[in-house]
Amino acid sequence: MRKRSTIILAILIIIALIIVLFIPANPLSDGKTKPFYAGVTFCGNTTVEAKLLIDRVKNFTNLFVLQSGPISKNETATNEICEYAVTSGLNIIVYFGWFDIACPWQLPWLDTAKQRWGEQFLGIYYYDEPGGIQLDYNWSRYFEYLKLQNSTMYQSHASAMEAFMNGSLAKNYDLAACMYIDRIKKDIGIQELKNRSITTFTSDYALYWFDYLGGYDVMLVQVGWNETLAKSLGLIRGAARMQHKSWGVIITWKYDEPPYLDNGEEIYKQMVSAYEAGAEYVAVFNYPYDGNNIYGLLIDEHFEAFVRFWTDIIVNKKVLHGSIEAEAALVLPMNYGWGMRFPYDRNWYWQSGERGQHIWTLSLSLLSEYSNRLDIVYDDPAYPIDGKYKKISFWNESI
Repeated sequence: MRKRSTIILAILIIIALIIVLFIPANPLSDGKTKPFYAGVTFCGNTTVEAKLLIDRVKNFTNLFVLQSGPISKNETATNEICEYAVTSGLNIIVYFGWFDIACPWQLPWLDTAKQRWGEQFLGIYYYDEPGGIQLDYNWSRYFEYLKLQNSTMYQSHASAMEAFMNGSLAKNYDLAACMYIDRIKKDIGIQELKNRSITTFTSDYALYWFDYLGGYDVMLVQVGWNETLAKSLGLIRGAARMQHKSWGVIITWKYDEPPYLDNGEEIYKQMVSAYEAGAEYVAVFNYPYDGNNIYGLLIDEHFEAFVRFWTDIIVNKKVLHGSIEAEAALVLPMNYGWGMRFPYDRNWYWQSGERGQHIWTLSLSLLSEYSNRLDIVYDDPAYPIDGKYKKISFWNESI
């Protein structure tokens, strides 16, 4: 009897140790102990403006995105704002649109940022909207520039660029995807960040799958404008899940004129939806600063939304991080670089045709059925989908 009691006691001790050692202690984790960051972007012009915003949000956020073009050219201001944010308890992401040869301090700054601010320095927001630019840009001018420079990019894809400029470029999605991915991989700034093992962020409104393939570590999907939130979440979460990447949401303009941002209640709902879907980052895009408001676009109702989100979700844990998981997936054709904003949206360099119309209709049907539980991914043998979802619908199935 005594021996049996000793064995039972030993088993209970082992179980207790397993609970202590292997069950995550962080109640905000999604089961993978990933941290969660929520905050604002700063797109103003001065350190005074940045410090005012930091003081306003530091008690109910943990992320400050220094997303100011003018500040990114000013080493003293960049350091002063980063130091103030970190001292205030915030984690920082620092924006560089590109590494400017007129600002020779930028690359050496990368070498010291991690040492200076440690884990609170999350990485670099580099460039912006590469996928959106791919769909909406005037490529003839850019290709002509590459040709005049005889750049390595032109040398690698000269025939395709020439065909595009003379109007004879045939639809070749594989080649278009290769050119796009290659352009990101060969970007000098991306290479500098990769060489230093610095996490690379950017935001976009299309082609997240290919942004990841190009080398970005974290994509922030732009939401808030007239686009279905469930579709945006499905596209970014699907790409991140299949490629084992991190993702987040940046809440942008709803209007093209003041007040630009949606109301506080809607922004609160968007933050909660992103959190439930498993986003690791949520930020509100705070541009422009027009001098009428010391906090940029953000007004009291937006700050109140952040306070409510922080209290409800982070402090009181009313919602479990990642609690809404994708049950189904819509699989798009391999390298089908479609904007998916409307039925005949651009696909790489061309307008989509009947295939796009069919996929659009199918996507609406699946979103109606699954909403935030639908991922949208690509048919790619490098990222097999078998066993990842309960329901898999391929792009060419009947509706």
